Amino acid sequence: MKKTALCLVALSGLLGCGDNTSSDGQITASAPLNTIDTRRGNHVDTYFGVEVADPYRWLEDDLSDETANWIGDQNSVTRDYLANIAIRDDIKETVARLINFEREGAPFIAGDDRYVYRNSGLQNQSILYRVADDGTETVFLDPNGFSDDGTVSMSGVSFTDDGSRVAYQLSVGGSDWRSIVVRDVASGDVIETPLEDVKFSGISWLNNEGFFYSSYDKPDGSELSAKTDQHKIYFHKIGSPQSADEVVYGGLAEQKHRYVGADVGGDDRYLLISAANSTSGNKLFVKDLRSDTDELITLFADERADGYLLESDGETLLISTNHNAPKGRVVAIDPQNPKEINWRDIIPESEVVLTARAGAGFIFAEYMIDALSQVKQFDLKGQFVRDIELPDFGTASGFSGKKEQDTIYFSFTNYRIPPAIFELDPKSGDTTLYRASKSPFDGNRYKTEQVFYTSKDGTRIPMIITYGKDTELDGTTPTILYAYGGFNISIRPRFSSAVAAWLEMGGIYAVPNIRGGGEYGKAWHIAGTKRQKQNVFDDFIAAAEFLIEAGYTRKERLAVSGRSNGGLLVGAVTTQRPDLFQVSLPGVGVLDMLRYHTFTAGAGWAYDYGTADESKEMFEYLLGYSPVHNTTPGTAYPATLITTAERDDRVVPAHSFKFAAQMQYDHVGDTPILIRIDSNAGHGAGTPTDKIIDQYADIYSFTLKNMGVEKIKTSGSAL
Repeated sequence: MKKTALCLVALSGLLGCGDNTSSDGQITASAPLNTIDTRRGNHVDTYFGVEVADPYRWLEDDLSDETANWIGDQNSVTRDYLANIAIRDDIKETVARLINFEREGAPFIAGDDRYVYRNSGLQNQSILYRVADDGTETVFLDPNGFSDDGTVSMSGVSFTDDGSRVAYQLSVGGSDWRSIVVRDVASGDVIETPLEDVKFSGISWLNNEGFFYSSYDKPDGSELSAKTDQHKIYFHKIGSPQSADEVVYGGLAEQKHRYVGADVGGDDRYLLISAANSTSGNKLFVKDLRSDTDELITLFADERADGYLLESDGETLLISTNHNAPKGRVVAIDPQNPKEINWRDIIPESEVVLTARAGAGFIFAEYMIDALSQVKQFDLKGQFVRDIELPDFGTASGFSGKKEQDTIYFSFTNYRIPPAIFELDPKSGDTTLYRASKSPFDGNRYKTEQVFYTSKDGTRIPMIITYGKDTELDGTTPTILYAYGGFNISIRPRFSSAVAAWLEMGGIYAVPNIRGGGEYGKAWHIAGTKRQKQNVFDDFIAAAEFLIEAGYTRKERLAVSGRSNGGLLVGAVTTQRPDLFQVSLPGVGVLDMLRYHTFTAGAGWAYDYGTADESKEMFEYLLGYSPVHNTTPGTAYPATLITTAERDDRVVPAHSFKFAAQMQYDHVGDTPILIRIDSNAGHGAGTPTDKIIDQYADIYSFTLKNMGVEKIKTSGSAL
């Protein structure tokens, strides 16, 4: 099969290549692009006596015909532009080829059966198979049959302990609003009317009687953008209507939280309730299900810390938490004596960040060292058993299962190694390869290196850079710089077929672990929050400067990319340093920092961002970097492709709409400022494979065209 490769200017000896780069290294002008003249309104908000114009407020109305017409007009311009990029079809072929291989998840046990997710390659949704003892497989749940276009996705599959019943969630068009379907495993029959209007929920069974789930009251107005505030935990009894479901927590004013969840543990004796007002930190309560009272026992009420149930050991609960341990620890808590003075450290805090999982009667402690995995095995008393050998430097995940299992599965991956699944005997420590990846990508032809650079304030930042072994680092190589930087989320090395396509086409992929994430514990996270958010942008800008100064690329061959909070990152650095890079790719971004908390569950992000309402100082700080409010008239911005989706009810598309309109209004020059608005899609989860292929074909073709790469060379091997 042929492979495609970027044709770089410096590789002039290769025939069939061309670009529109001038002799002085600058990208020459293209013909001006027709963009939409978006109506500007007169809306003005006042914050602490300061008037702030919001001329595109009308674009927040996702139910209006005017907004729908604007979406259609913008998509028409964008589609015309992308369709005329000569290399797009070849890029799409490359992306599709590298996605088109059989992909399989790690097996898991439910009752007496083993289950596994698998995708044959180009299926829009992965299928859940049941595996018999003799290895025979049967299709158990195939979400591809739930809709004609593959836009109904399945998540949150949860079995009863005996494996006789299963509940799972369905999402239409990527929405966070979901339904719950319950089936009998033996017959496959749906056994009752699906539950509707469920959001941000797990499913936790209590024996076979029913299950706990979470949701909000349906908001007034648009379900895709209206604010959701008070989250509630319900218990659904099998055979009863949803209208009879009991509110277990969240129905009282004193129990008001934006995110609540339930987890049954301790051999069905205890109900653990997590309650939070932000995406970072939670209170943790426990209820004795054998008690006749509704008393909730407080394990900890410090919302600055995180905690979750790991396992039970007799009457004792093992909790993984960073409470008074910013880098994490595992503690044993007796629910009958829950005060912190009675807690026992099972795995104490160390110098590196801990993520703990449990299975087969053991604890598997993953330590993150400069974003890379190291795994140690402990017994439930905290006694060290062994180090788990990993095949390379990268990210290990899994290591969970029922206490009675005698086999544990885990996966390993990095940017150049597709996920492989390993089988671990927890008693002997023997590890064997269970499933090798069938990806056509040859990771041996690429190298990954970790470098450290210095940010504006002197902070040392790690960055992982991946590229072909034969790439000449002469400053000519197209490079994508990707980051996130928020919500205590760590960006770990993971294989992506879309990233592999970029690498195979000759590109460099660079990922800095900037502040705001969780790579170095809670302090690293906090250093990128609220009035320290500029640290995140400075770290990203310094990464771009490092790549240029070190000769990996140059400004004309550099693109910046990020999604969601990472979309905010890209939007902010685009307005702050439009001179630093050639292409800007903000995806599903939080871009209006004065109003983000008024949509859906956005108020839960205030821990990271602060809000414009809380103080004059916070308002001024947010106004100072909010991408929608910081474009400058008469500025030549980088070529920008903003991506969003009509049904994104997490980061509502109005953020991207308003940013696109404002950039188009202020921008001068010939570089395109475009927005790509996907239909029948949401924030990202459950996106069908065909939409993923189209999206990356568009992003990469836009990027390369605006870097001056107008042709790609096809040959037996990539550059």
